[in-house]
Amino acid sequence: MNNEAMLKQLGYAPNEALLTQFDRIVENTHAFEKIQKHMLDLHEHLKVDNSHVAMSNSEDYFKIKIEAPSEERTEEALEKVEHFSEKFKVKLQKVEGKNTFYIIGFNK
Repeated sequence: MNNEAMLKQLGYAPNEALLTQFDRIVENTHAFEKIQKHMLDLHEHLKVDNSHVAMSNSEDYFKIKIEAPSEERTEEALEKVEHFSEKFKVKLQKVEGKNTFYIIGFNK
């Protein structure tokens, strides 16, 4: 899948600046090609919980942002994130004080 298509699936309208940011993030994400499809699947699964996968504006990583409207839906989203991380061996880094995780990359 090309970068523009992935940006569109994540809800972005591709432009030169976003494609440049995307390239930096891909370069910074260990073994990105092994987890790319799984990230898109997670993005789709999280939508029902008002959560999503996006590009971070502050770090060169993709992030998982949990914005569920209730504690119950937040817990469901967090379980999906944990399942994603364990099943596909994806290393995550939790952002302190937030329900946000940076996707560091494939964890050998």
